[in-house]
Amino acid sequence: MNIDQQKLESLVGRLFGDLSAGYGGVMVSLGDKLGLYRAMAGAGPLSSHEVAKRSGCAERYVREWLNAQVAGGYVDYHVASGTYELTPEQAAILADDTSPVYLPNAWQCVASMWADEDKSLDAMKTGRGVSWGEHDGRLFCGSAAFFRNAYAGSLVQQWLPALDGVVERLRAGITVADIGCGHGHSTTLMAKAFPNSRFFGFDAHEGSIAAARQVAQEASVADRVSFKIAKADTYPAHGYDLICFFDSLHDMGHPNDAMRHAATSLAPDGTVMLIEPFASDKVEENINPVGRLYYAASTTMCCAHAISENGTHVLGAQAGPKQLYGVLRQAGFGQVRTAMQTAFNLVIEARL
Repeated sequence: MNIDQQKLESLVGRLFGDLSAGYGGVMVSLGDKLGLYRAMAGAGPLSSHEVAKRSGCAERYVREWLNAQVAGGYVDYHVASGTYELTPEQAAILADDTSPVYLPNAWQCVASMWADEDKSLDAMKTGRGVSWGEHDGRLFCGSAAFFRNAYAGSLVQQWLPALDGVVERLRAGITVADIGCGHGHSTTLMAKAFPNSRFFGFDAHEGSIAAARQVAQEASVADRVSFKIAKADTYPAHGYDLICFFDSLHDMGHPNDAMRHAATSLAPDGTVMLIEPFASDKVEENINPVGRLYYAASTTMCCAHAISENGTHVLGAQAGPKQLYGVLRQAGFGQVRTAMQTAFNLVIEARL
């Protein structure tokens, strides 16, 4: 077998870059949990001693951590003064937990993937599934926090306005169901924005429903939000004006049953909003960093849960519009369209 040395070196360089990024993710998580980024935000150039004092951490560790941040491009270094600075752009991503681009929590999902490696090894050898509730607890908190910020920057401002006439109805007052609501951040965001409407969140994971109730209480919307443990094909068929699926349909082993139940639970003039990871229908068009992330998550989480349900489908996180449209149309939705798309999401609108 002949080896192209240039291709070999290029691939080694790529994998070493990924290895470096993996180490860097641990550093980001430490910096977030120890308050190091927050200690630097808006403070201008600081010495390692100043960062340590502000964060209440040991200077020698902080100095090494800071140098790792500089090497990764996450913190700026001023050679003349030997100081470190977190720029406003870096702070938006690493220090401001209300920012739509705040990312440290995403590494908790990565940590859960490593913690669950034995489960993934077994699943991939045997073909068995791994249900959502079997995963390491960091997956639930990490996913909820990661999606919370993304939804906060897009749901009310972009996604809902992309649907035909839905915002006007929400303002007037309608009934909304959030299927697979997780920790309820999406439900709560809508409830805060549209106080005249009523919201119902449903999820099969008991721990997530308990967390969702706490989230709603803290956001002072518990008077118009209700969370219940229920599967996507068994929640009460109330006649909802809007039924939402936020990054949940592709995890289901029976998405066809979920959508048929949505069809029977929808008011005659109601709307289904389906938020899914962005993907093309062709593998070759998903070969990019976002596609890589989604395929990897799908391997250990999304496909694994769908398989655990012994269902009819294993859509995966990169299902693409063709498969998603097919599930909707088979359930009886005659009007299906992509209302908008971003680098990370598809927003699909469906009506009977």
